[in-house]
Amino acid sequence: MKSFRITLWVLGCTALLASCARNNKTTMNYPAKGIEQAAALWTEQDGTQEEFDRFVEAHYCKTDSERLVLFESLSRILEQVNQSADMLTVELLKPTQLTNAAEPQIPDWIMSGYSPLAHFSDDMFANKLAFLTIINFPHYTLEEKNTLGRNWTRQQWAYARMGDVFTTRVPAEIKARIAQALADGENYIADYNIYMGNLRTEDGRQLWDNDKVLLSHWNLRDELKALYQADNMETRGLNREKQEMIYRVMQRIVDQSIPAEAVNNPDFVWKPYNDPREHAHEPYTRYERILEIAQAFFAEDAYCPSMNTAIIRNFEGDVEISAAELDSLFRVLLGAEQVQKVASVIRERLGRDLRPYDIWYDGFKARASMNEDLLTARTRQLYPDANAFAADMPRLLTSMGFRTEDARRIAQHIVVEPARGSGHAWPTVGRKEEARLRTRIPATGMDYKGYNIAVHEFGHCVEEVLDMYFIDHYMLFGVPNTAYTEASAFLWQQRDLQLLPNSPMTNHQSPMNHDEVFDQFWSMYEIMGVSLVDMAMWKWIYAHPKATPKELCEATQTIAKGVWNTYFEPVLGEHDCILLGIYSHMVNSPMYLPNYPLGHIVQYQLEEHLAQCKTQTEFAEEYMRIYRLGKLTPKEWMIQAVGEAPSIEPILRAVDKLCEETQNP
Repeated sequence: MKSFRITLWVLGCTALLASCARNNKTTMNYPAKGIEQAAALWTEQDGTQEEFDRFVEAHYCKTDSERLVLFESLSRILEQVNQSADMLTVELLKPTQLTNAAEPQIPDWIMSGYSPLAHFSDDMFANKLAFLTIINFPHYTLEEKNTLGRNWTRQQWAYARMGDVFTTRVPAEIKARIAQALADGENYIADYNIYMGNLRTEDGRQLWDNDKVLLSHWNLRDELKALYQADNMETRGLNREKQEMIYRVMQRIVDQSIPAEAVNNPDFVWKPYNDPREHAHEPYTRYERILEIAQAFFAEDAYCPSMNTAIIRNFEGDVEISAAELDSLFRVLLGAEQVQKVASVIRERLGRDLRPYDIWYDGFKARASMNEDLLTARTRQLYPDANAFAADMPRLLTSMGFRTEDARRIAQHIVVEPARGSGHAWPTVGRKEEARLRTRIPATGMDYKGYNIAVHEFGHCVEEVLDMYFIDHYMLFGVPNTAYTEASAFLWQQRDLQLLPNSPMTNHQSPMNHDEVFDQFWSMYEIMGVSLVDMAMWKWIYAHPKATPKELCEATQTIAKGVWNTYFEPVLGEHDCILLGIYSHMVNSPMYLPNYPLGHIVQYQLEEHLAQCKTQTEFAEEYMRIYRLGKLTPKEWMIQAVGEAPSIEPILRAVDKLCEETQNP
């Protein structure tokens, strides 16, 4: 498509341009910037050069007051469109996502991939609203936001975010294809249940009850973690045997040697240690779904000249931190000497050499010494259904120091729903809808794992309500990227036991003491390795755009082995381990995983900052201040929140200090 050169009307505005140039360090909406960007997107189908000139002359705001009126009008329109489309999506997805909805039928699975906003951008360019937005609210690069933004007001930041709305012209059919591919990946993962009662040891023994059904990878991992908590001399042998079997199941999911009949099938009994050739294996479906998403992204690339790969769009566009920067940040911690120090503590506590699945060692948490069955009995009594958890949300908030009125206002904008999957938070995108907390709730009530996930998702929802209903500009709603909402979720999840009624601990107290610091560090270590595999897999996909599912399966294993052998084998043993390829996010949430370690980094810095609060009320007020900053860049948000950019140095220092204290009590 042919794009026009910059309009002569702009070049004629010499006086205005000169005035803006003199104040370029702080001035927004430098006229040539937005008009140049609009000209680059204007095509022959939109009109002639003369028509473009007339459009600019008629619609460029020449005063600050004109621009403010336009901004408020556009904000209102975008909010209405976003939340109306989101409400429709929520309704359409209920059968495939919630257990309290009707059983999904074929039309429901078809509509799960429907995107109400697929044609929105096309329509806005066709009716010229997109061009109206661009000429008055230009797009600023990440570098510009991080430099010029230091001096911007809140209003100017909101203007800059308005400039992020229309930056490309991706056809609706390509957006719809992406939405469908992502939905297919989500649906595949949502039904990837392993019936643990159907597993048998090599000598034919059954280790789990028949009613134990675990979703991959989340529930498999959490079951493995729980076996550390229940570990004692009487159960140690059985727990180790169960952990080894879960590990074997995970390996067979990654390499796709898992029997096809073993997935979501209550009737198929099998031995994970048997020869994989004994049964027909899953036909590389896991990697087929990933490649379907990749092919949809490839189609989008041609329409994004400044960000011409999904990798660039995800990291530099959405996350606003480059993949290379995150890769470098993660490798510093993975190769740090502190890893061996914490591993030594774990080895001593387990009384054995470490195994690969010890990347999920869970013995540092306060609940590690507690019987999970007793915790489950308590959570089932407290939360027999979703409504019970919803009714308790105001108490959860006030116990963290929120004022009664704030707690009531936040809770009224959150609904709790039983999920078919492991659970998630569905954010609000407008001030007429609620944030949605989804967690798996069996008929017997919310077990402890479900409660722990529910508290995590509650942390998401609290953040989502604060930076929507408590914020000054709609265009600033949200957080810099998903890592920052994960930080809030981690912060709440870390206090799950404190939030239970009659807890002896004050809920605002930082859990980042002694063992919890080790736990946070070990979590970073594990998920940073997984993230490197995810990022490297996508680099491989772009280097091999015509790869088959089988080839991607083999390449992913090779990548996982490489990361493992470099950073994990020296600590956990076992050469060429493929465990780092197990995460389901690699299928249904492409390139999402790096948000988790970044979220842990942000959380730790928040914890250090919030630990300075002397009372619960002070804690809640500071938490609210921070999460009302909204969608600044990651760097600027952290500077305004805690006074420094994202860094792993604080937790490295903390680990060294604790190790020194342990050696010299």
